Amino acid sequence: MSEEKLKFPTELVDLPSKGKIYPKDHPLATGKVEMKYMTAREEDILTNQNYIEKGLVLDKLLEALTMNKFDIKDIHTGDKNAIFVAARILGYGSEYKFEYAGKEYTIDLSTIDNKPFDTDTLTDEGYGTFEMPSNGTIVEYKHLTEKDIDAIAQEVLSFSKLSKAAAPEVTTKLKHQIMSIDGDSNKSEIRKYVDTFLLARDSRAFRLHIKDTAPDIDLSYITDEGLDISIPITVNFFWPDL
Repeated sequence: MSEEKLKFPTELVDLPSKGKIYPKDHPLATGKVEMKYMTAREEDILTNQNYIEKGLVLDKLLEALTMNKFDIKDIHTGDKNAIFVAARILGYGSEYKFEYAGKEYTIDLSTIDNKPFDTDTLTDEGYGTFEMPSNGTIVEYKHLTEKDIDAIAQEVLSFSKLSKAAAPEVTTKLKHQIMSIDGDSNKSEIRKYVDTFLLARDSRAFRLHIKDTAPDIDLSYITDEGLDISIPITVNFFWPDL
């Protein structure tokens, strides 16, 4: 077989974040990621029981498919979803069948769009800003990566081992996500603010703001019955016969 035939075709995938939330020297700061088409070798990854049991199979798949080399944990969840959808289309085509509440649905994955993401409001560091409704406090926050989410989970787990009280999941996430308060980026002050001064209604408004404005793809799907559901991304997303 000729060398030309053995070359892997690749595609450039647009990231929902447009790369604006990453450091300027990061490979993803271009707003695009180069991906190769799936091969039988990637199917070996999808069926690796060790990866599946450890919850690593999808990360290992992305490591194999992305041509720009970077730490997979540096990816924001929304960008990761976009890469997963692109990988599925490149590997097995755009038609995707899934089950919900015992009924099968079919969707054309090529019709999924990135959600609107306003980069004009970001700071030079790629942070978003939000004004607390009750008192006008301005917070800068970052859009969390997989690495951030893992760090938060580890901190919550450590707390639960030390205390029988409910693990502080909400406040721990806020402490990691908020980068400054009225221009003050001191970490001790941020933690003090979250623990002592952040009103519940402000916390809820802030979290809803992040949910509504974070970079992502639109995984919502309206069924024939009028139900608004989220398209599931699992191992079966890539190989329905698994």
